[in-house]
Amino acid sequence: MGLSPEVTEHPAVKKIQSVFPDALVNAERNFAELTLEVRSGAIHSVLELLRDADELRYSLLSDLTAVDRFPVEPRFEIVYQLLSIENRKQLRLKVRVTGDDPVIESVVSLWPGANMPEREVFDLFGVQFKGHPNLSRLMMPDDWEGHPLRKDYPVEGPR
Repeated sequence: MGLSPEVTEHPAVKKIQSVFPDALVNAERNFAELTLEVRSGAIHSVLELLRDADELRYSLLSDLTAVDRFPVEPRFEIVYQLLSIENRKQLRLKVRVTGDDPVIESVVSLWPGANMPEREVFDLFGVQFKGHPNLSRLMMPDDWEGHPLRKDYPVEGPR
C-alpha cells in the first residue's frame, strides 16, 4: 500500500500499522478528513485499538452506517465515524463486505450505542453483524421481505 507521507504520519495510521501491519487497505485525506479502509477481519481489533490507545482516545462512535455500491463487488461499505473528544479529532473508517455473504463483526461490545445503528443497517441493507445481542428488524415489519435500501430492491416494493 503506497500511502502519501501526510497520511502515514497521522497518529492513528502509525498506531494501526505498528500493531496490525496488514489491517489497512487504503488511507486517504479528502477535505481535511481522513478515511481509513480496513480489512473486514481486522475491524473489531482496529476499532478497539483506536478506542483504547492512550494517545488517540477515539472514545465515541458517533455514527455507523452502510453504503450499497451495487453492482460493484465487494458490494457494501460499512462506515464508522469516530470522535476523540479529548483530542478534538474525528476519523472515518470503512470496511467492504461482499453482496454474497455480507457479514461483519459487531462492535456492540466496544460501544453499546452501536446496537441500534447495527440493527438499522441489518434491516435496511441486509448486512449481518456477527455477535450482535439482538439482530432483528428495527424499522420494517418482522414479515417484510428484502432490504429496502439495497440498490437492486424493487421500487414498487416486494411482490
